[in-house]
Amino acid sequence: MASTRRDFLVSAGSAASALALSPLASASEQDRKRRHIVTLSFDDGFKKSFVRTAEIYEKHKLSACLNVVAAGLPDDKYIQESPLGDFGLWNELKKRGHEVMPHGYRHENLQRLSLEEGKGLIRRCLDVFAEKLEGFDAKQAIFNFPYNASTPELETWLPTQVRAFRTGGGAINRLPHKEQTKLTCTGFGPANCEKAIDREIERLLARQSGWLIFNTHGLDQEGWGPIRASYLERLLERLLGIETVEILPAGKALAKYAG
Repeated sequence: MASTRRDFLVSAGSAASALALSPLASASEQDRKRRHIVTLSFDDGFKKSFVRTAEIYEKHKLSACLNVVAAGLPDDKYIQESPLGDFGLWNELKKRGHEVMPHGYRHENLQRLSLEEGKGLIRRCLDVFAEKLEGFDAKQAIFNFPYNASTPELETWLPTQVRAFRTGGGAINRLPHKEQTKLTCTGFGPANCEKAIDREIERLLARQSGWLIFNTHGLDQEGWGPIRASYLERLLERLLGIETVEILPAGKALAKYAG
């Protein structure tokens, strides 16, 4: 039997076993019934954490949403403490089916810069991705603002460069649609953010429909607002048991439902 919102709340934070997706309905019928999309948006590019995140998603035949800086060592103490991956790894993970998207040139807070400086750094970021990430197409990409810090001027300009952008705001978006270029998300830190994720999923499931984008980072103490690898495994298992839920990276959600 398919899991319900009540089942999620009862099992949240516990070591519940995986619930199987109901085999009683065809794939097309299940797609029509799904009204909730969940995107965990992993930022920064921690080598150890992103490899483990990819493995956990692959275990469940899912694609992870991975957002990485383009060049250099970011000037952010939460990122400097752990080794980052490189485009060799990002290309490997992309070939394995995961989504790799830009997260700034060197993790700059673009709200602190002039409009032209911000545009220049975004262009440099996209140029690096075009050069180093196989199959990268800026027109299909999502630019994930470092610190989720955008400006109205950059938000107006960015749709001329990329498919969409992610910034701070409400965690729950409308379901993907063609006109959608601005995606908003929330996060929690610097401490463990698992309870915050559970709260947002509870809010999502209380609604008839919606698209939750939660911005997290590393696993097991890496990064700002980390989660445990064991929690991620249990969370995906619980969500896969809820008939109305689909787990997708942001770009694939737009491509599948908004064209």
